[in-house]
Amino acid sequence: MIETLAGFYSKSPSATPRDANDKSVQREIRRRKWTVFFTMTFGYGFYYVCRLSFSVAKKSMADEGLFDAAELGLIGSALFFAYAFGKLVNGMLADRINTRKFMATGLFVSAVANFLMGFSNPFWVFMLLWTINGWFQSFGAGSSVVTITHWYDGKERGTFYGMWVSGHNIGEAITFIGTAIVVSSFGWMWGFRAAGLLCILMSLIIWRFLYERPEVYGLPSAIHEQSASLQKQSVGQKQWAVFKNPAVWILALSSAFFYVTRYAVNSWGIFFLEAEKGYSTIEAGSIISVNAIAGIVATFFSGMLSDRFFNGRRNLPALIFGIVYALSIAWFVLGPADPFLDTVAMAFFGLGLGALLVYLGGLMAVDICSKDASGTALGVVGVASYIGAGLQDIISGKLINDASTVVNGETIYNFDAAGMLWIGSAVVSLILALFVWNTKSPD
Repeated sequence: MIETLAGFYSKSPSATPRDANDKSVQREIRRRKWTVFFTMTFGYGFYYVCRLSFSVAKKSMADEGLFDAAELGLIGSALFFAYAFGKLVNGMLADRINTRKFMATGLFVSAVANFLMGFSNPFWVFMLLWTINGWFQSFGAGSSVVTITHWYDGKERGTFYGMWVSGHNIGEAITFIGTAIVVSSFGWMWGFRAAGLLCILMSLIIWRFLYERPEVYGLPSAIHEQSASLQKQSVGQKQWAVFKNPAVWILALSSAFFYVTRYAVNSWGIFFLEAEKGYSTIEAGSIISVNAIAGIVATFFSGMLSDRFFNGRRNLPALIFGIVYALSIAWFVLGPADPFLDTVAMAFFGLGLGALLVYLGGLMAVDICSKDASGTALGVVGVASYIGAGLQDIISGKLINDASTVVNGETIYNFDAAGMLWIGSAVVSLILALFVWNTKSPD
């Protein structure tokens, strides 16, 4: 069984190298690079449709008395913890296997888990399926980043990395608007079913159009900037060097606090706006979706911005966007219930989040490690990030639940303590990122 799986997911052999100066080969390189880009960008975006369906359904499930806030937090955390460790393990695997098959498999199983949740009620069933979803969600990022490092060289890697990350904003916008409409119209079960069916279709598109390494087609690899000493090292040695790099762990910790705030809004933002500020599900979903839409702009252009105007350095733009991120979440949590102001806060939050997701969420770590271990670098940052996200869901759920009161049979929620957690985490993340200001790449 294991040998069969290993053979199925093994890298395809390299073809005979072709003349890179031939015009037809150059056209083929451009065509395949753009096909790869669009496939993994939209494919990664649809991973988020299956990751955030639960966030949209939370309030409806709580209103039906299915789960309380603490139980919702535990279920939500199950995905994050599974995703955290899966991102490390599967990021390391992505350095060694067929990324096309790996990415398609992850989305397919995630979609099936979502679809099954649309027919299930017991707490333990939700915990199990959401944990499975979390593990297979982790197939997406590592596969994408490894694919990026093979198809795009150092002069364009930041640009395409940033544009790829914008895929998560596409998925969030689809979820916070589309899934919110489905849940409001047909109930929370159909929110999960619709997400599952949509993502099964997208997994088939990934299987067909995500090309593997350029060498499989006789095309030149983009990994050519390594030093002589690195060329002599095995993939395992390069992966171990990632674990020994203290700057990677500082970035991982900074990203962990960043993810606390990021997933506080993704997991509890709609719930917060409904319970604290009195919006309907569709109104709350529309306001939160602005963060995803604004994030598309930031993620799409952040890598390009740092490549073209900061000579590939990410530290200064990370500082600028970190300040925007912290100030906007503070206004969102502490400001009055005003649709216009809440929308503006989410727009600036999305700009800060989108850029930091590119810089702190992976690119800064990939920059300072060997490109043959890019999946591992992303995995180290990822495991810390999603442990932070998972702890956030548990702590936020408990803080909200413990502060709630029942008045005339209606639960009144209090977000004061949870809000301070969300704001404080954004500030700590900003401070930690300053400690790797002058770190260089080994290549």
